[in-house]
Order: sequence, then C-alpha cells, then structure tokens
Amino acid sequence: MESTHILVVDDDLRLRDLLERYLAQQGFSVRGAAHAAAMRRELAAHHVDLIVLDLMLPDADGLELCRSLRADGIETPVIMLTAKGDEVDRIVGLELGADDYLAKPCNPRELVARIRAVMRRRPRPPAGAPQAEQGPVQFGRFTFEPATRQLLDDGTTIKLTSGEFSVLAALVTHPFETLSRERLIALARGRDHEAFDRSIDVMVSRLRRCLEDDPRQPRWLQTVWGEGYVFVPEGDRA
Repeated sequence: MESTHILVVDDDLRLRDLLERYLAQQGFSVRGAAHAAAMRRELAAHHVDLIVLDLMLPDADGLELCRSLRADGIETPVIMLTAKGDEVDRIVGLELGADDYLAKPCNPRELVARIRAVMRRRPRPPAGAPQAEQGPVQFGRFTFEPATRQLLDDGTTIKLTSGEFSVLAALVTHPFETLSRERLIALARGRDHEAFDRSIDVMVSRLRRCLEDDPRQPRWLQTVWGEGYVFVPEGDRA
C-alpha cells in the first residue's frame, strides 16, 4: 500500500527533524521545508497528501499562506501548528481553510492521530472503483455528490476543505434532523478527534457563505438555538 506523503513546514530545525523522523517511523513518506518558498518548491516538485504548517515562518505568516494555498486552488489538507494559545488564531486558521490545528509543543503521537483522522476524511478509492455511497442530493441550484466529493452550484464546482465536506455530508445525510455539535463532530471527524465546538461553528459559517443568499438568514443550514444545526432541503424554516 502506498504511504501517505507528508510535508512538514517549520523553520525550527530541531522540531522539524524530530517530526520528520517520528512520522517516517510511523510509515509516512516525509519531506521538510524551512520556509514558505521552500514549501512552494516542494509542492511543485513532489506529490503531497498533507501539509503540517507552522503558524510563524520567517518569510510568511502561516494564516496568510494557508489563505494563499486555497486561493490558488490547492486543496491539500493542512494541519496548522501554533505556539500561540489564543483561541482566535485557531478559529481564524480554520476559517482560512486549515483542516485541523495543534498547539506547540505538540506530542508527535497526537499529530499522527490528527493526520490519520484528516486522511480518513479524504478517502482515495482506486480509479474507476464504484462508490457504494448515497447518490447526489439536489437542493435549490446546488447538487451535493458524495461519490465524487463535490458540491456544485449550477454545475460549477465549489471548492471545499475536507472538514467542510465532512460537516456538510453529515448534515445532508441527516435531513430535518437537528445535530448537536458533539454529534456533528462524531459524524464528521470520528470519535478519536478531540472535540472543539467552535470549529463546527466555523465550518457551518463557511458553508453558509457558499450556499446561502443571506448567511445571516440561512435557508438550507439552519440553527436550532440551544440544540445545534439542521439541513432543511426544501428551504422551509425548521
């Protein structure tokens, strides 16, 4: 079985070397980069399945770099490392397209668990293999296709991170069912993922910006105050 290719981007040579060696011992194929320019070169020259990205780099801000990757159409999953304890940095990272975050100094075993959780949300079936998943779901001008992991707006693909896809899939496959944050985390990320309630709010907020004419008065992804979120395919108030 082909190993997962990880790119560790961190200017701390000691930490980067530690993570590279540990991840390699766990069966991953690992490369390293000390700054944003080196990361760009690695992405251009090699296949990368997931990026472990430090928030503070000598030539770029990790948040802006994550935003730049998504703006360039690069949907490679990103786990952001931050030495800052401020919850705002973590929320902003998720808003800009990061798939997960981990505070530094991090336990390498926890990083491996996070990598595997993110990669499970991005299954890579053999080319041409049939998908035994729910068929496309049509609502308004949108089509959600679980088999191809796409969200279409009148035929135009809307780019989603793996976290956004997983949350939307959980909601779409449970229409009219109010899902609490804890339930959404379990459905979208698995039981081994440490719950971070605000991350679900961020994902739903980003999805609303993609789907709703007025995100402040959502039609498809509605809030049930004190309970959670609900997908209403007909667009009626829940």
